[in-house]
Amino acid sequence: MTTIYDELANVYHTQFQTQPTDKFFSPGRINLIGEHTDYNGGHVFPAAITLGTYGVAGKRTDKLVKLYSTNMPEAGVITFEIDDESKLPHGSWGNFVKGVLQALRGYGNQFETGFELVISGNIPNGSGLSSSSSLELLIGVVAKKLYDLKVPRLQLVASGQRAENDFVGVNTGIMDQFAIGFGEADHAIYLDTNTMIYEMIPTHLGDHVIVIMNTNKRRELADSKYNERVRETQAAVVDLQQKLNIQFLGQLDRATFDQNAALITDETVRRRARHAVYENERTQDAVKALQANDLVGFGQLMNASHQSLKADYEVTGLELDTLAETAQQVPGVLGARMTGAGFGGCAIALVHRDAVATLEKTVGKRYEAVVGYAPSFYAANIGTGAHWVGEI
Repeated sequence: MTTIYDELANVYHTQFQTQPTDKFFSPGRINLIGEHTDYNGGHVFPAAITLGTYGVAGKRTDKLVKLYSTNMPEAGVITFEIDDESKLPHGSWGNFVKGVLQALRGYGNQFETGFELVISGNIPNGSGLSSSSSLELLIGVVAKKLYDLKVPRLQLVASGQRAENDFVGVNTGIMDQFAIGFGEADHAIYLDTNTMIYEMIPTHLGDHVIVIMNTNKRRELADSKYNERVRETQAAVVDLQQKLNIQFLGQLDRATFDQNAALITDETVRRRARHAVYENERTQDAVKALQANDLVGFGQLMNASHQSLKADYEVTGLELDTLAETAQQVPGVLGARMTGAGFGGCAIALVHRDAVATLEKTVGKRYEAVVGYAPSFYAANIGTGAHWVGEI
């Protein structure tokens, strides 16, 4: 039976007239709860999923890097010298590769020769399941294997974030790369983004499953209001520092925030900050609920998270609200919320396996009536992080 790697090896041979040596996989991610808390020094609760980015690669003897994506054949073969740190044209996926290589060099790693890489991904593009971070961590594990780099996993994670922040120009937190780098099957990652202390939490959902509901509305992170939300929450910290010795909103509990919220003079900024603080506390409560097998409580916290993202953070929009709020009314659904940065992308639902078909039918019909086109649904199996799969 032909595998995805066999197909990629054939493409590799067609494009480069040689054979790859190694195969790799890097997942996408969902965030169960804890949205827009990562750049605020709070807690997140993501998991790697079995959708992701596949790659085959091999070293060259010269300095050239050659890249090809079966998802973007119109881009052709992207070629550059491995030490060339100038940016490719805006929108080129090769910039993510360049950014990771630059970050790895910043940690003292050296690349004497270039490499060739063919990739294919089954993460819906612009879905908010973190296709860009999946690519970044794929590049990290490719570089680690091909050049025998002695780098800890956290350095690969940080290199992915640096690529996105410093090279591509999106001020993301570290959650996406961390989940994709450290993911384990059937576990979610409870991460304190301020201290980077994390715990792997078993995801025992019993008769319930997680369904991803895709708006099929593209969400361009760099062009969204993401960076604006980062600035707004930073402004809230500055206001609160008049009285509180804090660096991040994630250092506050609800009670302390409520007592000092009046220090934030701009009402919009105050709402943004309230979401960051309350969502952080919701995430802590949700992990406790999951550990206690209280799936009903977990689902209620998911619902509250979505409402906060809608009303206080204003990152949902018609499409995500229609998905999540319709799903919340379906019998057998314990909770539903948007996942990812928002502004399109995906929502997730915690649903009894016997109610999945009803969920898809009910939500699909309502969504098409309101939005005008159909959503897509995927079972979210929780899988392993980015890794070398083996030799070809």
